[in-house]
Amino acid sequence: MRNSTAINIDLKGRTPPAFIAVEGPIGVGKTTLAKKLAASFNYDTLLEDTEDNPFLEKFYHNRKQAALATQLFFLFQRAQKIQDMRQADIFEPVRVSDFLVEKDPLFARINLERDEFQLYEKVYQQMTIDAPRPDLVIYLQASTDVLLARIESRGFPFEKSLDRDYLERLNEVYSEFFLYYDGAPLLIVNASEIDLVNGESDYTHLVDYLLDIRSGRHYFNPTFFG
Repeated sequence: MRNSTAINIDLKGRTPPAFIAVEGPIGVGKTTLAKKLAASFNYDTLLEDTEDNPFLEKFYHNRKQAALATQLFFLFQRAQKIQDMRQADIFEPVRVSDFLVEKDPLFARINLERDEFQLYEKVYQQMTIDAPRPDLVIYLQASTDVLLARIESRGFPFEKSLDRDYLERLNEVYSEFFLYYDGAPLLIVNASEIDLVNGESDYTHLVDYLLDIRSGRHYFNPTFFG
């Protein structure tokens, strides 16, 4: 799916990464950024359809009871999206995604009981997820306070039960995962100060920065561009 509303970006002769994956914890703004990048570059989007998960609302009300079903549904859904993308690559070679399939076990680790996690690992290992390597991964970081405020402001009823402890644990496992991540060029963004909904200046600075990334690990702090 392509977006029609785009912020004009001066590429200055540079070519955007062909496949960009945007990651980060709940409420950090990854889907918003993915849609903006897709609109600016005229790319397709590959987005998580969280509203299609029939177990998600149950999970937010009783995480222990519904965690395994929720996790497995997301795993199968992401694997199917990767397979569909593979089959369509000849027609649609450029995309922006709001998930990185390798991060799926992060949620499993903090949500599942030990025996459930062992079952999840067996399923995960048996599945052949031939995910393409992103040309750039963008990891959006934000404090727990910022995440709580953004989750509250977007007003999804089933997210109201999310608590500080859960978000802090989620932030911790994301930080640990990306501390050692070397599967693609990585841009770590301080998203606490970025207004991705209304902040056109922050967005254009971010895009201008990422257009020069071809390898390695990089950091973007919007306060430096004030």
